[in-house]
Amino acid sequence: MNKTVALDLRGITKAFGKVVANNNVDLSVYEGEILAILGENGCGKTTLMNMIAGIYYPDKGQIIVKGEEVVIRSPKDAFEHGIGMIHQHFKLVDVFSAGENVVLGIDDKKRYNIKDVNNRVLEISERYGFSIDPKKKIYEMSVSEKQTVEIIKVLYRGAEILILDEPTAVLTPQETETLFSVLRRMRDDGKSIIIITHKLHEVLSVSDRVAVLRKGEHIATVNTAETSESELTEMMVGKKIELNIDRSAVAELAERLVVSGINSYDSDGIKVLDNICFTANGGEILGIAGIAGSGQRELLEAIAGLQPLESGEITYNDPKSGERVNLRDKTPLQIREMGVRLSFVPEDRLGMGLVANMDITDNMMLRSYRRGKSAFLNRKNPRALAGEIVESLEVVTPGLSTPVRRLSGGNVQKVLVGREIAAAPTVFMAAYPVRGLDINSSYMIYNLLNEQKEKGVAVIFVGEDLDVLVALCDRILVINSGRITGVVDARTSTKEEIGLLMTKTDKAPAESCEKEDRCDG
Repeated sequence: MNKTVALDLRGITKAFGKVVANNNVDLSVYEGEILAILGENGCGKTTLMNMIAGIYYPDKGQIIVKGEEVVIRSPKDAFEHGIGMIHQHFKLVDVFSAGENVVLGIDDKKRYNIKDVNNRVLEISERYGFSIDPKKKIYEMSVSEKQTVEIIKVLYRGAEILILDEPTAVLTPQETETLFSVLRRMRDDGKSIIIITHKLHEVLSVSDRVAVLRKGEHIATVNTAETSESELTEMMVGKKIELNIDRSAVAELAERLVVSGINSYDSDGIKVLDNICFTANGGEILGIAGIAGSGQRELLEAIAGLQPLESGEITYNDPKSGERVNLRDKTPLQIREMGVRLSFVPEDRLGMGLVANMDITDNMMLRSYRRGKSAFLNRKNPRALAGEIVESLEVVTPGLSTPVRRLSGGNVQKVLVGREIAAAPTVFMAAYPVRGLDINSSYMIYNLLNEQKEKGVAVIFVGEDLDVLVALCDRILVINSGRITGVVDARTSTKEEIGLLMTKTDKAPAESCEKEDRCDG
């Protein structure tokens, strides 16, 4: 049976200065299919999708929708041609309801009636299997509910071609499977769905075909049923690589960080950390799992001295002096100088740790300029460090003088993680260090974390992919709504068990906390 082409890209080229993001890309998407887009960081996936969605305009090439060449100069043009994009970072107004967000910005020359809007939202929800209350405010919603609102927004506007950028990045396994069920129903209804993702097991689970980009060029499009993870990885990278996390055995453990009954409130008086107790040992990787916004960021910031505490203690055992120090008495700068390093990659990658308009060398200097002996900065050592990080982590950049804002998100992360590891920490906290990274780069980071563990560093790893947490970590602490709901042995637990703990509302029993972490929770 011949399939109808919904979207056809012919010879699409886009350059930013001397950097060619996409070079002569040909790509087709059929009606009633799910197409996954794969490729390393900086290969041009998001740039290509942004041209379809009207955020960028191609330098060369044609975009053909349902057999007709179209010109897309803005997201409004894209919607007029039935194309809608769901971005990784949601674009919603928190104080508005779901229905109000869905209709926001629509000028259909009709009288605004929120009741009619809500009824239409419910219609779309029932048709595809969503679960959403159109009257619910955005600030009251979970991450998966917010994503649902974003999808309904584009469906409400009549989109037939949907582009989803990293749609499962902040979802639990159960929420991911629910989303995939919805996407399959939309596909069966004739929608064309394009997914950008780095999770190969998800690609094989949900897509019909896979398009692979490498260095801005379209390498191949293959049927999902006829390929494998290793074959896709080889196409992405251009060489065979091993997709195994080599978890080294736990040798001699040394108690490095003891967190005892810490409590913290945000600026609105809401409790964000509730009697948190655990021990992080040198020579192991302690994973932290939880739904986005469960307190992971606040916990790591509390250890780094960036989050004020209401009560509790954070005791650091200094491996050099043997001294036990309460980090609550220290400034963030003092904590960092003691060897406790926080490499945090938030949703706004350039919002913490790096300065967007500064180049890679200057960003290296952010950690060392205070040690200068004169009014003039010495750029020699930071420049050498920048060169080492670019080479060892394969950072794609025109040069060391390139502002980091011009790097892809994944390459920004490599610079940030590489700089923190180069500081030789004794406690290394990595939050979402592989968010948005391609498979090859992700395994580089996993190997770096294992190397730190083998050096006796206490590694605290906050991750989103439960498969990775189970394969990489030694123990996994699960947190929900600021409370620890369980601590499990990563070698014997399953991701389903961890997923259930992520949605559990009551905290772990006191005796379990005391046994596992030597702290009465």
